[in-house]
Amino acid sequence: MRLRTPVLATVAALLVTSVAALGLTISYDAACPTTAPSAATASTIKAYRYSCYGSPTVLQMRDVGRPTPADSEVLVKIHAVSINPLDWHYMRGKPYLMRISSGIGAPTNHKIGSDFAGTIEAVGAAVTRFKIGDRVFGSGDGTFAEFSTMNEGDAIAMMPDSATFEQAAAVGIAAVTALQAVRDKGKVKAGQRVLINGASGGVGSFAVQIAKSYGAHVTGVASGRNIALVKSFGADSVIDYTKDDFTKGTQRYDVIIDLVSNHSVRAVAGVMPPSGICVIVGGTNDNRWIGPGIQSLEAMIVAPFVTPTFVSMLASTNQQELEVLRDLMQAGKVTSAIDRRYPMAELPAAVEYLEKGRARGKVIVNVVPSQ
Repeated sequence: MRLRTPVLATVAALLVTSVAALGLTISYDAACPTTAPSAATASTIKAYRYSCYGSPTVLQMRDVGRPTPADSEVLVKIHAVSINPLDWHYMRGKPYLMRISSGIGAPTNHKIGSDFAGTIEAVGAAVTRFKIGDRVFGSGDGTFAEFSTMNEGDAIAMMPDSATFEQAAAVGIAAVTALQAVRDKGKVKAGQRVLINGASGGVGSFAVQIAKSYGAHVTGVASGRNIALVKSFGADSVIDYTKDDFTKGTQRYDVIIDLVSNHSVRAVAGVMPPSGICVIVGGTNDNRWIGPGIQSLEAMIVAPFVTPTFVSMLASTNQQELEVLRDLMQAGKVTSAIDRRYPMAELPAAVEYLEKGRARGKVIVNVVPSQ
């Protein structure tokens, strides 16, 4: 017994020291390197790159080599892109845990950008799905650029005939997240009462429309200034959260898609039947270490003690989901809500605006001047 206490104390001290060292390591921001501008040539394109973590000022538009598609790849001329929270999470390197894969101290991949819409400029020798001139949209890597390459089997699909490049660029991550939350996790059915908490944002605007396309009675939660906007998405009713708290009302909801997570699990459970499902997607409590995952952690702890089912999710973009969304857009059941548009030279300002958390729908950057 005399030996046990010193040993345990030593182990505890080593554990605390190790955790502290890990915390200091992954939260360290390397200084931004000085990069001399390169001269534009016939073989270069304009593209945004970042070499360090920080504010939108770390995003620099540079002249880089024009990419060439491999045998199974296509080269896309980017017309428009949309900004997602994922983009500024990578830009800032937060939550810190993501740096284990994105790079300690500084990003290992200097490209940035995901959602896009454009036209096929060139195809690899083995490509069969697309041809030069096709209008396409989806999610890739490093799409904040004039051109980008991607595999023909990745998250890229033909655009709806009726959509503009701006509308198609807005789809990507936000709409796929909404689709998977409503259809796969929420299992929404016709006649159910569905509440979308955060209905005026990028994901929320699509979630309202997709839930309506499934025949649900949809209630949106938004600020007073966004009530008319959310109703334009097809919501049957809208709760102004500045005046009313949906967790204190008498209405019960079969499915809640929670994009804000600004209420406790117990409070949300109180407005759901035992068979209800609450899908947690992100949140406003953006912890610098684990991000909005803290709400999911709470749900995991509390869920066994409440009767509704609480599930959290991360979207997985792929070609099949994009084709489902394309068909919904072509049928007129889903459209893109666009808040602001920026030219390519002002992309950092677009990221800064989205970071403020006040965007109504999607924020678009036109790489090719607005069509």
